[in-house]
Amino acid sequence: MKHIPRKRFGQNFLTDQTVLFDIMRGIDPRPDDVMVEIGPGLAAMTSLLLESVQQLHVVELDRDLVERLKKRFDPARLHVHSADALKFDFASIPVPADRKLRVVGNLPYNISSPLLFHLAQIAPQVQDQHFMLQKEVVERMVAAPGSKAFGRLSVMLQWRYDMELLFVVPPTAFDPPPRVDSAIVRMIPLAQPLACDQKTLEQVVTKAFSQRRKVIRNCVAGMLTEADLIAAGIDPQARPEAVPMPQFVALANRLSSLSAA
Repeated sequence: MKHIPRKRFGQNFLTDQTVLFDIMRGIDPRPDDVMVEIGPGLAAMTSLLLESVQQLHVVELDRDLVERLKKRFDPARLHVHSADALKFDFASIPVPADRKLRVVGNLPYNISSPLLFHLAQIAPQVQDQHFMLQKEVVERMVAAPGSKAFGRLSVMLQWRYDMELLFVVPPTAFDPPPRVDSAIVRMIPLAQPLACDQKTLEQVVTKAFSQRRKVIRNCVAGMLTEADLIAAGIDPQARPEAVPMPQFVALANRLSSLSAA
């Protein structure tokens, strides 16, 4: 029976074989990899991954698709987790001491940002992540300071990952086709992120980008002073999108030290 894509799950199934093989080349799966795929859908990428890896975990929310996956593939090789990826404990997947988790997926665009932040919690246990996302989101993730795309998502993810937009995927590669272009992003967790309290960094970054048109001195007023900005190496007259990630970290550390005083 043909599966009808469900809007509430943000289902757009990748069907273009050329794009699928391009993604496989980017991922370069190896037999011993501990791989988890988020949102396997109709298993277009799942079946290709199983040609390379011995064991594959998948996380799928749609119960109809869960049953299809269980019937189609050998349960000794495909481990199906019927769960919401936003709530799933990825650290629960067993990984040998000498290996790290590899994460892939065509992420539902309506939950992409919260899911990326959810996965950031286990970044130290991850080797790499390859995701299909809305092109605009990927551009924000990899944006350089000074560009209009640079913002909260850029700073928080660049603090944890080295990221690269690999290639763009047109709507025609999907069924049904989405209304936007997509892109493949590679995310490699940094071995040594700059020392910082994550919650404090989130506070500072959220406050700074809450009023993008204002200069950063005005954006963080009430939280940090002009002297604090200067101490962190930031021009108080700069707009938030012009401030590089390391300076936001310095600002968060400044706030932490003031709170501890």
